[in-house]
Amino acid sequence: MTAHPLPAFDPGLRGLRVGDVSITRIEDYHGPGLTGTGMFPALLPDMWEAQRDWLVPHFYDPQSSRLRTSIHSWLVVTPHHKILIDCCIGNHKNRPSDPRFHMRDEPWLQRLAAAGAHPDEIDFVMCTHFHADHVGWNTCLRDGRWVPTFRNARYLFKRAEFDRWDERRPDHVPRESQRFVFADSILPVVESGQAVLIDDGHVVDDRLTVEPAPGHTAGNATIRLRAGGDQALFSGDVIHHPIQLPYPALCSIFDDDPVVGLQTRLDLLAAAAQDGLLLLPTHFAAPFHCRVRAAGAGFLPSWPGA
Repeated sequence: MTAHPLPAFDPGLRGLRVGDVSITRIEDYHGPGLTGTGMFPALLPDMWEAQRDWLVPHFYDPQSSRLRTSIHSWLVVTPHHKILIDCCIGNHKNRPSDPRFHMRDEPWLQRLAAAGAHPDEIDFVMCTHFHADHVGWNTCLRDGRWVPTFRNARYLFKRAEFDRWDERRPDHVPRESQRFVFADSILPVVESGQAVLIDDGHVVDDRLTVEPAPGHTAGNATIRLRAGGDQALFSGDVIHHPIQLPYPALCSIFDDDPVVGLQTRLDLLAAAAQDGLLLLPTHFAAPFHCRVRAAGAGFLPSWPGA
């Protein structure tokens, strides 16, 4: 059983609708990522071969052994608010552990404007978790200081995730890939008074609900959209790459607790298949989103327009 064939896609902005809500992907990066085993140590060559007909070349380059990936935000526009889900890598951030993220200068803000949202028009920023590629555009460098990019927004930070990365806590457990992230992308928002600490179950605009998704990080969340009888799920990093659909037991090197993360992923995919949810991950390459269906011990994607 194979995945539905990939349709032709527009590599630019892709607008979606769920009920009365529009969703637009705002790209910060789309291209080669880590090697397959660099991201998923348990990955075996036979896994690629078994799924080659739909994974290659869209999601994997066998010549370089590198994953093809994306890092993007989702702009969600309801009848009342403009909401940004995850804030990508950001510009001018000191990220010495990853050259892709280090001291970038990319036109993400221009892409946001092209999608119809000036930074001052964003009402809420929601971060599924605090990894460097999800919070970078929370802040920007202005006159030598990190300040909130979205001056009129409330930044909704899950309390458990904030506690996990708060470097001021005596029990803080550092991670090399997160060095500088709290100081340049989280703390300035807190100091500005724009941060709001929330818990699971928090609802925005009667449409978006924060749900627990532990494992990748302690406070990791997904965000469920309900509108007009339809549902979509912003899944963050519960699933990083389409290879984890047929092989959900593949765990990322970035998971804090792979065992808990695996159970979260299995539960999410089973629910998505059963309920026909539109899945909106943060790192799938084009066409960036899908529905899923059960297939043997795993799952397979149904691509939009297929």
